[in-house]
Amino acid sequence: MTQTTLKPAPGDPAKKARLVIWILLGLIVAAGVIWYASFSASKPAPPTPQPAADAQLVREDSHRITSPAVEKAQLVEFLDFECESCRAAQPLVEELKKEYGDQITFVNRYFPLPGHRNSGTAALAVEAAAQQGKYEQMYAKMFETQPQWGEKQDSQAPLFRTFAQELGLDLSKYDAAVADEKTIDRIREDVADGKALGVTGTPTFFLDGKKLTLSTEADFRQKLTEAAK
Repeated sequence: MTQTTLKPAPGDPAKKARLVIWILLGLIVAAGVIWYASFSASKPAPPTPQPAADAQLVREDSHRITSPAVEKAQLVEFLDFECESCRAAQPLVEELKKEYGDQITFVNRYFPLPGHRNSGTAALAVEAAAQQGKYEQMYAKMFETQPQWGEKQDSQAPLFRTFAQELGLDLSKYDAAVADEKTIDRIREDVADGKALGVTGTPTFFLDGKKLTLSTEADFRQKLTEAAK
């Protein structure tokens, strides 16, 4: 006995129903594509990212290098100890501290760049020294010796430890501070604030909360003069 495959008759209602469903689905998809294209063409550009709500330009534990009796302005520098531009700017910054330190609070914040192999290690060493009251001494030592260790790919932690020894630090406390997650988090916090505030390179300066675009030394000095009035 031959088995016969049953096919819907030309007027089969089920077949017509399926056809109607497919047509409707096609119309829905087409309408969706047209709506999306129209929306994409007319929707506004995404808003410019704003600083994170909890980002702070200066925190309670930020390193304030000058302490004027009457503060007229704040100058905040995000810096990287392995950055050649930071080293080049440092003599001028030191001059400005002497000239305006009795009117302007100079604040330093860490911003080690990922392209510098030992910048984070240097920041750890400086922060460990700061915990023993030798922030400025280690800060100066890093920039003074940068040509000796900068751009090297192997860790310079042993060299930085000799700097700590030369500064008369308690090495056991120094070693503990360098290894302490709280010290690392202290630097990460500076970096996070910097990124949220739009810092992308070093040195970056903020004067009274405004990110500076500097062209010359005279321009820098003029801006501080105006802020100190």
